Amino acid sequence: MFEEKRLLFLYCLSPVHMGAGQAIGVVDNPIQRERHTGHPVFAGSGLKGAFRDVFEQLAKQEAGNAEAGRKLTFDVFGPEAGNAEHAGAVSFTDAQVVLFPVRSLRESFVYATCPTALARLKRAGELVGANISWAVPELAKDDFCIVSDNSGLTIQAKLNNNTADTIILESFQFVVETETTRKKLVADIASWLSDCALPKDDSYKFFREKVKKHLVILSNTRFDYFVQNATTVEPHVRIDDATGTADDGGLFYTENVPPEALFFSVVMASQQRVKRGEGSNGVKNAKDVMGYLERFLDNQVVQVGGDATNGRGLVMVTFAG
Repeated sequence: MFEEKRLLFLYCLSPVHMGAGQAIGVVDNPIQRERHTGHPVFAGSGLKGAFRDVFEQLAKQEAGNAEAGRKLTFDVFGPEAGNAEHAGAVSFTDAQVVLFPVRSLRESFVYATCPTALARLKRAGELVGANISWAVPELAKDDFCIVSDNSGLTIQAKLNNNTADTIILESFQFVVETETTRKKLVADIASWLSDCALPKDDSYKFFREKVKKHLVILSNTRFDYFVQNATTVEPHVRIDDATGTADDGGLFYTENVPPEALFFSVVMASQQRVKRGEGSNGVKNAKDVMGYLERFLDNQVVQVGGDATNGRGLVMVTFAG
């Protein structure tokens, strides 16, 4: 039984490729996506392996002893594959997208989200006991959006012989909802994300402020379009080792989640598990296990997914609250 639960945020610092392992379209190496929403997702199994590697390295450094660091890793994450004497004491859910960067006519890009993504985050927060007071909004129409009062994103435009505040994302125009209560709602959500989801370091101050100013809530339909069609797709060429030139037929395309995207996962901890027949003397409780995770993973840059040698997959890990 998992007794301790926390919200974990992953902020993409570089393009991230968590591969789906299959391709049915023009992209040879697509990213992992949920079947029912099409949203990008990071599989919990892949996250756990990446976190385990970082955890073990830092545990060894702190202990000053490789064997002690390895033992602590076994206690928390379980033994290595092929030596499964007992299970690990931690579990990570699949990381779901909550903010997705979309190119904007003004201010370079915005952090886009939607009611489904926010409702999932709120549900996960309530599961772990986080204090989330904001409500999940609904959009009046697909071509409407909600932004904060001082975003600097809006443009006056003529629509059906009326003047309206609009914003331009990619090549699409959205009408901004102007009710004060709606603007207050998006400001509350943006402030919570800025405070809880991003690191407190000075190097992230610009991005914390940008989330507050440039959070845009879209309808589920429009958000789905952007997360499916505004990812980073890169061409790669396979080089022949003998000639040093491009291989015939060696051109392929790889899809990545763009930098500045934000994902969340729920991390759960139980009491340290032991081999059958062993006593409970010295066994770490769930609070201890979660404490180790926070000590070694909070505010750490972790490489997840593929293309590590190309600088891909760098994410900043933040425990909420």
